[in-house]
Amino acid sequence: MANILTVDDAWLSRTMIGKILKTAEHEIVEADNGLNALQKLESYTPDCIILDLLMPEMDGFGFLEKMQEKNIDIPVIVLSADIQDSTRTKALGLGAARMLNKPPKLNELISAVHELTN
Repeated sequence: MANILTVDDAWLSRTMIGKILKTAEHEIVEADNGLNALQKLESYTPDCIILDLLMPEMDGFGFLEKMQEKNIDIPVIVLSADIQDSTRTKALGLGAARMLNKPPKLNELISAVHELTN
């Protein structure tokens, strides 16, 4: 079991991701944007972060940049509907460990979390 922070502005996406991860008995904490996620990281250290890119207040790229600035070393899986190579390259260049397409496939997401938390 891993502790996972899911960061997505869409309630439905957070709910779907949470249901998938709970089938593998992971514990979930949610944030609705990058700024709120950074605030949660002040008192909570997850084993992995599931991150959307397009969000208000602070998007996923801004969140990844702040993680680098603060030397926060937690594996990040980016979930995005954006399939452009430039987006993938930017996210991975900012430290994301994986990039998966939305909506996530159950086995693909669970497998990525398992690989990064074990």
